[in-house]
Amino acid sequence: MAKQAVFTMKLETELRDEFMSEAEAEHRPASQIVRELMREYVQRQREAREYATFLHGKVETARHSMSAGDGLSNDEVEARFTAQRARSEEQA
Repeated sequence: MAKQAVFTMKLETELRDEFMSEAEAEHRPASQIVRELMREYVQRQREAREYATFLHGKVETARHSMSAGDGLSNDEVEARFTAQRARSEEQA
């Protein structure tokens, strides 16, 4: 990938020195590590957004289901799982 942009940033001298020392210890250019960190950050943000969108869709589906009378109340869910736990304990 062609490198066409310059990215300038301010940071604490101690952090810079420690970072450069660690990069040197790995025999890797600092710029390569920063690019890797940036790519990882971008990927994490995308995944977080995708998950938030997925979760929002699940919640909306559940709300529509409850509005349509297709869902179960919390008491009904608790009763079902209490019965299921009791059956499981009997089998054990």
